[in-house]
Amino acid sequence: MQVDPHEAIDFIYRNSTAYAKAKAEVTYLEEFRKSKKAILYAQSMGKTVTDRENQAYAHPEYQALLKGLQAAVEAAEELRWKLIAAQARIDVYRTQEASNRAMDRNTQ
Repeated sequence: MQVDPHEAIDFIYRNSTAYAKAKAEVTYLEEFRKSKKAILYAQSMGKTVTDRENQAYAHPEYQALLKGLQAAVEAAEELRWKLIAAQARIDVYRTQEASNRAMDRNTQ
């Protein structure tokens, strides 16, 4: 299998902004989740802390936020692993080239 390091580098370059955006979305949703819980907790009519917390967690808006967080994590992780794979391709290329140079030295 021939590895093109330039293709891998281009992939990393082209996808770095998308990964940064996906990672930022994950961080935002993780932090906003706390705010949303507090907002829903305050709006709850529960009589005890446990009632209010349970109502906040069960609220459809909180559930929708969790689904959004799930999608954001999935997108960020997919990009992250593709970037890791591209880096691995570069590393494979380096290893192959080093092996080729060693073989050239041994055959001369």
